[in-house]
Amino acid sequence: MDPSTTDFETVPLAAPASSSAASSLLVSLCPLTVEALQTMLSNLSAAFPGESILVATPDAVPNSQSSPGLGSLHLIPYSPATPALGGWALSAADFLNTYKLMQDYKATVCLLLGPEAQSLTPDALRALAGSALVGTDLTTSSYNLGPRDGLVNSAILYPVTRALFGTRARYPLSIDLALSTRMAERLAIAAQSFTVANQNAVLLWPIAEAAAAGLSLAEVSIGSRILPQPDDADLNTLLAQVVGSFFADIDSKASFWQRARLAYFPRKQAAAPPTVPPDPSTIAPEIPGLPPMLDYFRLAYTNLHEIWSLVLPPNSLLGLKKLSQMPPASFRMSDALWVRIVYDFLLAYRLRTLNRGHLLGALTPLYLAWVASHLLMTSNSVQPDNDVQPGNTAITPKAHIEALAIAFETDKPYLVSRWRWPDRFNP
Repeated sequence: MDPSTTDFETVPLAAPASSSAASSLLVSLCPLTVEALQTMLSNLSAAFPGESILVATPDAVPNSQSSPGLGSLHLIPYSPATPALGGWALSAADFLNTYKLMQDYKATVCLLLGPEAQSLTPDALRALAGSALVGTDLTTSSYNLGPRDGLVNSAILYPVTRALFGTRARYPLSIDLALSTRMAERLAIAAQSFTVANQNAVLLWPIAEAAAAGLSLAEVSIGSRILPQPDDADLNTLLAQVVGSFFADIDSKASFWQRARLAYFPRKQAAAPPTVPPDPSTIAPEIPGLPPMLDYFRLAYTNLHEIWSLVLPPNSLLGLKKLSQMPPASFRMSDALWVRIVYDFLLAYRLRTLNRGHLLGALTPLYLAWVASHLLMTSNSVQPDNDVQPGNTAITPKAHIEALAIAFETDKPYLVSRWRWPDRFNP
C-alpha cells in the first residue's frame, strides 16, 4: 500500500515494543460491527488529534483508503488469547487479554472500553485518558441514566461498595475504564483465577480491587452512551449472576473492608430532604410495571416467608409483614429495612445458610419491593439533579440514592459484628 494514502497504520500482533507504532496509550475494544468500528475510530481520532494511539480490536480492520481522517491511529487486529464470550459487561477474559496487550506493546495506560463504545464522545474518551495519564491507577465512568435505569446498581452495588470500600464511584460495574499498568496487572491476576477454570465470563469488581491494593481511583462523567442490555436474561438470572459475583468478591476481601479506618465511616452530610407521607386513600401514581411488582412481592411474602425466616431477623420479618399489608399509594420500604435485608443476605451467602441459588432467588421479590417503593417515593420528581423541587416535598431519585448510601455506611458496624460473631445474631 502506498504510504501516502495511509491514514492509519495496522500493527501486527508480533510487533516489537520498539516499533514506531509503540505508544504509552492503548485502547482495547470489544467486538463491534463494521459501522460501529468506523465510528469508534473516528471518535478516537477526534479525541487525540495528531497523537500516536494503539487501538486493539478483535474485529477485521477497515481499509484505510475507505476511512479517511483517522489521524495516526495504529490498529492491532488480534485474536484474544483467552476467548471472551461478549455480552453487556466486561468479563475476566477482557481484563486478562487487555493486560497481555499492554505487556506486548509496553503501553503504560489503557482505555478498556465495553460494548457499544462507538457511542462514547471524543470528550468522554479524552477525559478518561487524561485521568489515567496524570497517574490515576483506575478511572471509572459515570453515566447519565434515566430514573428507571440502573436500579440494581443504585439499590445494591453502589451503596454497598461505598460503605465497605470507602469509595464514591457511582458505577462499580462501569464498562469504560482507564487503567495503569499495575491496575491492569492486578485485574489480570484476579481474572486468571477464573479463566484457568474456564470461567471466562465471570464478572470482576475493579473498584474493590483498587481499594484493597491501595491504588488511586477517580471517576469521570461521560454523559450519555448506549448501554448494552443482557441477552435473554430474566431478572432472577441476572440478579443472581451480578449479586452472586458481588457477594463472592466481598467475601474474598473481608479482611480488608472489616479494618476500622476513619475514611470508611460516614462523613457528616446533610440529611435527605423530608417527604410528606402520602394519603393512603389516594390512588397510586401511574407507574408502568408497578402493580406486577407489588403483586409479586405479596405473593412471595406468602410463599417465601419460611425461607426469609432463615435469613432475616424478626424485626426485618415484621417490617416485611407491614409492607405486604400497605396499599399501593403508601407502599414505602424504609432505607433501614432495605439495608438490613441486603446485609443479612450477604451474611447468609457467606455462611451458606441455604443453597446460594435459592438464596439469591429469594432476594428478587425483595429487590422488586424496593424498586416499587423507590419509584413511588420519587414519582413526583422530574428534576433528578436537584434534591427537592420548589413547592414539592417529593425526594428526587438522586437524593434518595444518596440517602440510601448513607444508611448503608451508618449500619456497617452491624455487618461487621454479624460477620465476626454470626452465632450471636442468629435470626
